[in-house]
Amino acid sequence: MRLKKSAAVLATVLLAGSGLAATAGVASAATPAAAGGHGSAASAAAKPAPAKGAATSAKATAARAAAYNGACGSGYTVINSAPIGSLGTVYLTYNSAKGTNCVVTQRAKAGTAVPMSATVSTKFGTDTDKGNYTTYAGPVTVNGRGVCVAWGGAISGQSYANAGSNCG
Repeated sequence: MRLKKSAAVLATVLLAGSGLAATAGVASAATPAAAGGHGSAASAAAKPAPAKGAATSAKATAARAAAYNGACGSGYTVINSAPIGSLGTVYLTYNSAKGTNCVVTQRAKAGTAVPMSATVSTKFGTDTDKGNYTTYAGPVTVNGRGVCVAWGGAISGQSYANAGSNCG
């Protein structure tokens, strides 16, 4: 399920029953994800298996950035990432031409569909994707030019959330 949210007032949203807390808008409308979409069982064969990222050193950060699957599209550069236990990595990307942030939660190894989520939020709005996926959740996007970004993801009950990073 894909959720679009926007509001000037920020609240806390709980994602996919995982305990992942992130900053989010208060008004929302749900729309179904594209048929056979991102990381669903129907599209697993078309997606390359992502590599696993774990440590926080500069070398490991570069390795995680290299493993990013490009789901946000052309023009997006990885500006931050974080491991979700040993299950995968959540990536925060930015497109400077559009002023847009994008988040993708990517499994370390594709497999049977499991609960996953990706969320990104600024004072301009929130975009969240959650469901059962084989490879990744997202991409989710929001205007991020000149503001701080709250972002995170979850895989099978393990989560990562960062509120108010990558300001500017």
